[in-house]
Amino acid sequence: MHVARLSLTDYRNYRTAELAFEPGATVIVGRNGQGKTNLVESIGYLATLGSHRVSSDQALIRAGADAAVVRAVLSHGGREVLLELQLNRQGANRAQVNRAAAKPRDLPRYAHTVLFAPEDLAIVRGEPSVRRRMLDGLLVQRIPRLAGVMADYERVLKQRNSLLKSARARGLAAAQLTTLDIWDERLVGLGAELIDRRLELVDELREPLAAAYRSIVDADHRPELQPVLSIDGADPDDETTDAASGGTATALEAAADRPGTAERFAAALTALRRRELERGVTLAGPHRDDVLLLLNGLPAKGYASHGESWSFALALRLASAELLRRDSATGDPVLVLDDVFAELDRRRRERLAAAIGEYEQVLITAAVLEDVPEPLAGRVIHIDAGRVVDAPTDPGADVTLEAEASGV
Repeated sequence: MHVARLSLTDYRNYRTAELAFEPGATVIVGRNGQGKTNLVESIGYLATLGSHRVSSDQALIRAGADAAVVRAVLSHGGREVLLELQLNRQGANRAQVNRAAAKPRDLPRYAHTVLFAPEDLAIVRGEPSVRRRMLDGLLVQRIPRLAGVMADYERVLKQRNSLLKSARARGLAAAQLTTLDIWDERLVGLGAELIDRRLELVDELREPLAAAYRSIVDADHRPELQPVLSIDGADPDDETTDAASGGTATALEAAADRPGTAERFAAALTALRRRELERGVTLAGPHRDDVLLLLNGLPAKGYASHGESWSFALALRLASAELLRRDSATGDPVLVLDDVFAELDRRRRERLAAAIGEYEQVLITAAVLEDVPEPLAGRVIHIDAGRVVDAPTDPGADVTLEAEASGV
């Protein structure tokens, strides 16, 4: 799959933008702050329903505008699909697929991307929320309906936390909160599926992760992934907890040796109820889980060097791309490298370029063209202050992507 054309209206610093792309590598060049990352961010949003830079859609809408529109034509095997997304300041976002009304969460069925960015170093060195977001973004692309499950889980979690806060303020005891059992049941039903899907994903990532790491480093540092589950007693968000210790790290175990996920989740909520009432917050569930990253048996966070941390982060992205490539009926995912080469030494640049060279489409942003390995720098687009100042053109792009009068 590749992005054939991209159109933006009132997205970030772009009033309008029209670009045509081809298979292979394309470099988007511009000084920092000109808008090159905004272009690839919009493509990534179609695949993951989120930005790799901000958590709120409001930041994606140009100042003074009521809505932003992203349109992309994706091509595979001679077939094209037009995806359109309208991000609204007020009201729900809207989407279309080939001009037919759709839900935004339907878009990842068609768009698959893997984005490499400087922020990826936080996957190794940052908070558990960063690793959760990485796993969930990949899950949504592989199983699009999980976007709805995640949204439903967040709504139930918010309602449950609101009830806990209210009970704490009113000094109510656990026995007086009969409605909490209802929210527990809903939370467990949604959360258990998310936990199980993450565990499956972690298991599937192991082999491609090891292969990707070797391709970047040319050494076997035994990169490993180990789930850390709050329903089994771990508290990844507690900075005083050693996630690598035997008491909190929870590697995959045989299902026959312990109760199922839903049963363990429900038992954890029961055991934690008094503490939850004291703190006014839900203390177990997929929103508090983590995955421990190990190199040579030691936690990468805290023990890995800067270069090793970068290699681990890059290997995770390459492993994600490999899984999407295996799953997809529409070809390779689009690889997006957002100003990554500037962060790497020459050896890692060359190894990464070799590892991604066979993918159908690679989109690269760079402030300095010389940072990009020569094999990837054949086609170049120049960006300046939210304008495309030098790019290949497609005579049919304006007609194909012309907005309907009613909008998306």
